[in-house]
Amino acid sequence: MSPIPFLFGTVGAPIATPKKPGGSVGAMIYSKEIGLAALELGWVNSVRVTEKTCAEIKATAAEQKISVSVHAPYFINLNADDEEWPKSRKRLMDAAHYGNLAGATDIVFHPGSYFGLPPEAVLPKSIQRLEGCVTELCAAGNLVTLRPETMGKSAMLGSFEDALAMSRVIPGVAPCLDFAHLHARPGDGSMNSYDDWSRLLESYGAALGVGALQSLHIHLSGIEYGPKGERNHLKLEEADLDVRAIFRALKAFGCAGRILCESPAMEDDALLLQKIWGET
Repeated sequence: MSPIPFLFGTVGAPIATPKKPGGSVGAMIYSKEIGLAALELGWVNSVRVTEKTCAEIKATAAEQKISVSVHAPYFINLNADDEEWPKSRKRLMDAAHYGNLAGATDIVFHPGSYFGLPPEAVLPKSIQRLEGCVTELCAAGNLVTLRPETMGKSAMLGSFEDALAMSRVIPGVAPCLDFAHLHARPGDGSMNSYDDWSRLLESYGAALGVGALQSLHIHLSGIEYGPKGERNHLKLEEADLDVRAIFRALKAFGCAGRILCESPAMEDDALLLQKIWGET
């Protein structure tokens, strides 16, 4: 039997991770025990980790055969003003530096806010700043992939088109496709069909190459939304997101990569997603 094309896991430590050994090491051991093969380290408030801890995370990931990524701090904004940008940049670069030491291959981050400006006025500066980050990382021999996440609110920098634009012009950048956010962003739940997701994946392949569909990094959970987009994440069973339509589209386009869940019941829903994938 061929290996499953997607590795499933959680964004942050599974809820039921035992207190000992606890932390990221315990999260990986527990993930493996329950049948998950990926973990996105939730460094969402700040990067507070030592090189020693990173070495322990990397060694455990290798032992447990867990694929590791990092969710960088929320407080990153490619469109920040000149005074705030150095702080945002440091958060992203710290996540990339220590994530690389911890064995992470991908660094997910929230791109920021439009601050009321149209995307076309914001993207050039955002791309230039992100390109500078990648150039510095490459010079240091750090080849992690920086992944701007598709965001669930229309006021936020991070539409599918934004993430694609950044990725198209900067080697070493690729989108983190959050399907729940993409569903919520229009405000009316209109992105929810097989045809919708097929068009999106077709655009992805056309922009970044068909091979890019083999290394997708996906966030998936239930979501509540209103006219302005995302409100909060939900358990899969409480949401109207048609997961099977997403999976049918992913299979039709021969996609592979990782699917990480961040629902309020994250490991239960990650395992449920893995089960649904096998049934779709």
